[in-house]
Amino acid sequence: MTVEVRIEDRIQEALEQIREAIQQDGGDVEFVSYDNESRTAYVALTGSCVGCPASIMTLKMGVERAIKHAVPEVEFVEAY
Repeated sequence: MTVEVRIEDRIQEALEQIREAIQQDGGDVEFVSYDNESRTAYVALTGSCVGCPASIMTLKMGVERAIKHAVPEVEFVEAY
């Protein structure tokens, strides 16, 4: 018998893998929700990421890349 891990749990695990790097710069990332219909994961950048000009790069090149690599079902990652 195999146990299927929920997409939301897999997204959380992906975020844990990159959280330390984001926290080193004073920020953080939180999982908000996953919309199965649009295959979109919503995350919130917090701390020093709020208002930082590099936050878009962090979201797209860091967070989105990590989530899509770990959870191929996710097509889009958006800031909440």
